[in-house]
Amino acid sequence: MTNDETLQFDTQHEDMLHDAQLDYYGKRLATCSSDGTIHVFEIKDNQQRFQEALKGHSGPVWQVAWAHPKFGSVLASCSYDGTVLIWKETAGSGFTVIKKHDKHQASVNSIAWASHELGPVLLCGSSDGKTSLLSFTEEGVWDVQMLRSAHATGVNAVSWAPVIATGAFTQAGATQSSGLVREFATGGCDNNVKIWSYSDEKKTYEVVQTLEGHGDWVRDVAYAPNIGLPRTYLASCSQDKHVYIWTQDVSSSDDHSGQNHSAGWTSRALSSTPFSDVVWRVSWSLSGNVLAVSCGDNRITLWKENLKGEWECISEINEDGQKA
Repeated sequence: MTNDETLQFDTQHEDMLHDAQLDYYGKRLATCSSDGTIHVFEIKDNQQRFQEALKGHSGPVWQVAWAHPKFGSVLASCSYDGTVLIWKETAGSGFTVIKKHDKHQASVNSIAWASHELGPVLLCGSSDGKTSLLSFTEEGVWDVQMLRSAHATGVNAVSWAPVIATGAFTQAGATQSSGLVREFATGGCDNNVKIWSYSDEKKTYEVVQTLEGHGDWVRDVAYAPNIGLPRTYLASCSQDKHVYIWTQDVSSSDDHSGQNHSAGWTSRALSSTPFSDVVWRVSWSLSGNVLAVSCGDNRITLWKENLKGEWECISEINEDGQKA
């Protein structure tokens, strides 16, 4: 199979497929469905082998997320049943549930693991309007922190910011040791995107900025990977058929302290015209320079920024996996 070809196979689910995620090494694929199950496949030489069906939820499973391999073979899942399950694989026993997070009062719609430098921390967003952080502590127990009033009418999407500070490698004297970024974004039914940052003083995350622009529910948010370059990219998509690229630049301070200061966020529509249907998901390439957009018309488009700062569609894939 060449890089321009797609691999298709039957996931063996009995209902609609909602998410598919490769692990860190790209050797295993987890899928989830409205049938309430998670299927795990081994991927080798562009072939797949069904490994195991995980059954633990009592409703549709919306998302799955693999933890970094330094924490073992760990998979998280969230469901309409209001729970988040943490699964861990052990030799000879397959995947078993090691933690059930049931503090939400409605569907848990989105989950995301923090960068491994921050430890085993899972961020969750729910239709009850709250986000929560599930952390495995040094004492060997799971700690739950509930962040109330995230989006009053419901949280649809969550995404962690890159852990390396923006501009860390482009400013004189700056190093990675200047501190890890503890920040994430949420998108909700209030049509807004919110930026959250960790407060050392209050020992919790607080909203530091609300990004307004969408005219309907925000369906997904995604930070672009960043290796310390002087600009942060955040993509959001919505029921309003629009995708926005939010950017935040970093400039050196004028007080000779050597510290970098983040400017405000600016937005730009990905396309000058609305998409043909609801935009459900956005996802960045590993290099952070190509954005994939998944639309309700069963098409995926790939976008890249040109030298003029404009976004161009460089590829389109239809529901048959063929380039349109």
